[in-house]
Amino acid sequence: MEKMKWVFNHLPKTSDPYLSLMSEEEVHKAQAFHSSIPGYEPTPLANLSQMAKYLGLKNLFVKNEAFRFGLNSFKVLGGSYAISRFIAQKTGRPAMTYEDLTSPELKEELGQFTFFTATDGNHGRGVAWAAKRLGQKAVVYMPKGSTLPRLQHILDEGATATIEEGNYDDCVRLAAAQSAKTPNSVVIQDTAWEGYEEIPAWIMQGYGTMAVEADLQLQLAGIRKPTHIFVQAGVGSMAAAVQGYFLNRYPQDPPKVIIVEAQAADCIYRGALAGDGNYRIVEGDIRTIMAGLACGSPNILAWDILKNHSTCFLSCPDWISARGMRMLGVPLKGDPVVISGESGAVNHGAISAIMEFKEYRELRQDLGLDKDSVVLTFSSEGNTDPHFYRSIVWDGKYPAEG
Repeated sequence: MEKMKWVFNHLPKTSDPYLSLMSEEEVHKAQAFHSSIPGYEPTPLANLSQMAKYLGLKNLFVKNEAFRFGLNSFKVLGGSYAISRFIAQKTGRPAMTYEDLTSPELKEELGQFTFFTATDGNHGRGVAWAAKRLGQKAVVYMPKGSTLPRLQHILDEGATATIEEGNYDDCVRLAAAQSAKTPNSVVIQDTAWEGYEEIPAWIMQGYGTMAVEADLQLQLAGIRKPTHIFVQAGVGSMAAAVQGYFLNRYPQDPPKVIIVEAQAADCIYRGALAGDGNYRIVEGDIRTIMAGLACGSPNILAWDILKNHSTCFLSCPDWISARGMRMLGVPLKGDPVVISGESGAVNHGAISAIMEFKEYRELRQDLGLDKDSVVLTFSSEGNTDPHFYRSIVWDGKYPAEG
């Protein structure tokens, strides 16, 4: 059985130039925009009280993003907000509401724009969804191995979408190259590189809506703040958004944040393991069931936040995610069901392994996970590929013994 790997954060720190991106003020701007979209409501925060007791924790909460605008993923938060900020900047307007963006006057002034992006499925679907509602175009490139159901979800939103032969990073480069040749177009991507930083920063702020919702929901449940947060990373944008929000919210006593990656694409873990402060890149075909985390290069803005503040970095084989999917989908009596996809359930699988398996006892102790721990996790997607979901939850693919 492949083992989960981990490394604690001993990375050299920087001047922290990007932490302010996730200030409470900036996050609340994003939340104000999202709340203007018809159908907006906070996604549920599942209180797994029986699971917490079973695992030896005080509390265990799961933010369930399967209900986000009916799109089965949190990703639409970033793409929609970035598009709103881009259009506001392009037309010289202040912050905009959904009603502003969909007005005939604005469309006449802006004209037809094309939003290019690369995705495993969820981000592209969110960009396509936003573009369709704003009367704009979307072109989406998906990496080799992307599934047909995820492609169809994007096509159903009216976008042009194709599955390419390269990996995720190849598709990002393709989106950038095609946009550079297309008039009235822009890349809406949640990874940043030198010279492409503003839009990824807006996307991270959009993801902050999920974090502020969870924070408020914990308050309503009588919890001042979590002691530990487990959050998954592909390029790291979502992880840095969550890390950044909670650090700005609780600067004197922030939660411990544990970054969780797919072992086949653990670029952030590898950077942390190297310990020199530089990120690492995972190249070639990235084979993992966690398609949403199959990213070989980190967002440079996110990497800076994570290396300055995260507590620990986990590299997880696929069975960890599969275990999490089964546990969330078939909970203990009294707990709510959480239908979580491959990239969404890896946090829960990691927590259960840490708390239950003897080989992770040292990690459990070093993280301070015990009967006094209040743990928050994020299920970033629901059942985005029904056939594959059933093969894991019903048929038992990727068992812990495999």
